[in-house]
Amino acid sequence: MIEIKNNWELTVRKALSEYAVSLGICNESFTSTRIMMQTPPKPEMGDFAIPFFPFSKIFRKAPHLIASEVKNIIEGLKNRPKGTISADGPYLNIKTDLVDAAKKLWEKIDIETLAYGRNRSMNGQKIMIEFSCPNTNKPLHLGHLRNNIIGESTAEILKANGADVQKVNLINDRGVHICKSMLAYMQFGNERTPRSENKKSDHFVGDFYVKYNDWAINQPDAEKEAQKLLVKWENGDKKTIDLWSKMNTWAVDGIFETYQTTGISFDKLYYESETYMLGKDLVLQGLENGIFTKEKDGSVWIDLSEIGLDKKILLRSDGTSLYITQDLGTAVSRHEDWPFNKQIYVVASEQQYHFKVLFYILKKLGFSWADNLFHLSYGMVNLPDGKMKSREGTVVDADDLLKTLAKMAKREIIQKNREDDVEDLTLTSSSIALAALNYYLLQVNPTKDMIFNPAESISFNGNTGPYLQYMGARITSMLKKYELVEKENSSPSEFNPSLLDLQDEHALLKQIMLFPETVELAGKELNPTIIAGYLYDLSRMYSRYYHDHRILDAGADKLIYARVVLSKMVLQILKNAYILLGIPFLESM
Repeated sequence: MIEIKNNWELTVRKALSEYAVSLGICNESFTSTRIMMQTPPKPEMGDFAIPFFPFSKIFRKAPHLIASEVKNIIEGLKNRPKGTISADGPYLNIKTDLVDAAKKLWEKIDIETLAYGRNRSMNGQKIMIEFSCPNTNKPLHLGHLRNNIIGESTAEILKANGADVQKVNLINDRGVHICKSMLAYMQFGNERTPRSENKKSDHFVGDFYVKYNDWAINQPDAEKEAQKLLVKWENGDKKTIDLWSKMNTWAVDGIFETYQTTGISFDKLYYESETYMLGKDLVLQGLENGIFTKEKDGSVWIDLSEIGLDKKILLRSDGTSLYITQDLGTAVSRHEDWPFNKQIYVVASEQQYHFKVLFYILKKLGFSWADNLFHLSYGMVNLPDGKMKSREGTVVDADDLLKTLAKMAKREIIQKNREDDVEDLTLTSSSIALAALNYYLLQVNPTKDMIFNPAESISFNGNTGPYLQYMGARITSMLKKYELVEKENSSPSEFNPSLLDLQDEHALLKQIMLFPETVELAGKELNPTIIAGYLYDLSRMYSRYYHDHRILDAGADKLIYARVVLSKMVLQILKNAYILLGIPFLESM
């Protein structure tokens, strides 16, 4: 669609140039004025509308006179784009001729299939994207799921724009919070294991984090005990390291089971326990170079007044590290491993201060690539009844949520008496659950807080993942019926796009043509919500078309085939967009 739009813009620019000459006006006085290609309020008015208010002062003519003159000039131009134009007051309305474009579009989609919509706008760029970054003291919860799908989807969109993408995950496997779970296990564990308790291993560890907080209420020295345990860990105490290793293995194994279930993957893993020492070395180096200062208690700080902030501690008085310390080491380690052009951190908006400070410190330490670091912040996700709190055990567990959604999907299929229409009821239900979850989390702009409503997300109607899946399954079912009929025909059909003369068909073709530029815009803005909105609009448009017009029984064979080809194009776009949003494609549901 962008090619058609550009051609018309050039044509209008040429007509304006001729009009300027006829009035004795110098080209330079108007060529810098932007031609605005707007969408008319009603489809029947055309595909584009160009207002001439900006040119009124330059030409010293009323906008409606300019529109009329430009229309007359365009109609006299040779080799102008196909289509009809009309002057409607101060606007020039353009209705494009999509016959040639539709034929080329089908040829392109038929050849490229899953590659359609992909482009090379980011070709040559090496982009690292960090997301998930779980703590090894608890299982993943709903907040992690939003982080995961934003990261996974953004990575897929960047790849679709030609970027070389590396997905990384920082496992937060050290720190006081980890020691709190360890301390609780020392108090209450009694050598129990996930196997002995028949419990998923990350959930087993998470129970002890909750136990710690319950226990700490009546233990005034609990925080100090956890801090002492951290000092022992950093000093390499064998007993402490052994317990840490055992509990971390349990946690990480369980977390990666959830990744597998939700279709989340990474190209490289980093562990805080392996990068924090580099961070400490960087801080000590900065201290030696006068970038940081040491307080009387031995703690190391940085003055942030240069960026309008106060002071930030980088090393505690006992020499132990903080998040900011290890993040310094991790960033440097990553750039050494894979020199990126850009690194994106997918982290909640609560950490905006943290990343502002992190990027500033890296610049002060002399790393020029720190200018290419970006915090893709996202809002909090809560429940209809309030905010989640992991230390109180009131979070929405990721595993439990997926199981609940799958049960709801299975119940919906059974209630609609569609068990016989799906090959594997359990697998189909799980796929619907994942679509419900991912789409619901992505349809809201990442920058905004949101409320996750499980019942709304799993609905087969409305702006939901299952509705989008159902649209793909419906088209697939229809095309299978057509293939059975087509096999009985002796002569193959030929696509004649001129038969697609309905307004709904015109609108669908335009929407299909918009997919590549939508992918490019989503990549430029790092925003999967753009794809989600596009996908819903396309599905809703096709649903109306399917409901209002006959396809397989449209009458003439050539008309049937034209509408089948249109349906095939829609289906391919659905499949391509599903990939970008983490929505499983289902042939039946």
